Amino acid sequence: MTDQDSTTGLRGRLVTAGVELVTREGVHALTLREIARQAGVSHGAPRRHFATHVELLAAIARRGFDDLAASLGLAGPAADPVGAGGPAARAALGRLARGYLDFAAAQPGMFELMFRHDVLEGSGSDLRRTTLPLFEVIARLVAEARPDTAGRTGGPGPYAATPPGVPDPAGVPDPVTAAAAFWANLHGLAQLRAWGTLRLVTGTDTLEPLLRAALDAHLGPEPR
Repeated sequence: MTDQDSTTGLRGRLVTAGVELVTREGVHALTLREIARQAGVSHGAPRRHFATHVELLAAIARRGFDDLAASLGLAGPAADPVGAGGPAARAALGRLARGYLDFAAAQPGMFELMFRHDVLEGSGSDLRRTTLPLFEVIARLVAEARPDTAGRTGGPGPYAATPPGVPDPAGVPDPVTAAAAFWANLHGLAQLRAWGTLRLVTGTDTLEPLLRAALDAHLGPEPR
């Protein structure tokens, strides 16, 4: 084994140790000392492979995004859940949303870390490369599923011709804004369920009726 192989192997061990810690104990457990202990190395070893604590946390979060993409069927260059538009795109968005909520319930610690850009900022990693691909898929599906924006996705990027933040002449929010609102709604459902607040206000942890309401709110009522 070369020195480079050894270094790469130890970096991987440290990331794996962090993944196991955040899965078992949550974000608060991800100290350098505890990650090193979990990996079976000295507490100074992480500093030889990651310039900062935050850089190591970002590497752990990237592993979470890889797992989420795989669980949603978005891994690999050929993966594309976008349908032909209309009902197909709406159904694809519903499946993606359910998978997202399932991941959040199964991996609450990792889910929190992945979206804590306030914690990960300054890691030296391009956080946009881990977060934006998922949002781009959501925005594209929203653009294809909404009857008011169907066929208006020919502008730059995978969204709609209308620039972000600018309503169309009829006053309808552009698909990027609508997608951001839907994602915030989805993330809020996941977080409120994790905190137990959802059960407090609705009497149940069941998300399906709320998910259908969110889809109706952001896409319009489902065609009958």
